Amino acid sequence: MGQRITVTGMSCGGCEQSVEEALEGVEGVTDATADRESETATVEGDADADDLVAAVEDAGYEASA
Repeated sequence: MGQRITVTGMSCGGCEQSVEEALEGVEGVTDATADRESETATVEGDADADDLVAAVEDAGYEASA
């Protein structure tokens, strides 16, 4: 089951990678893809949305589910 969260503050490919790595570190995530142009991240797996938002914010970006 995929989830999409809004992520703002990404300005480059390195930002996308940082967000993806943060999301992939959340329990239950099997894959994560960030897209700075659409300001979203798509996450596969059964992770809790609040945990996803917290991981992105811990990485230094704004997020909402």
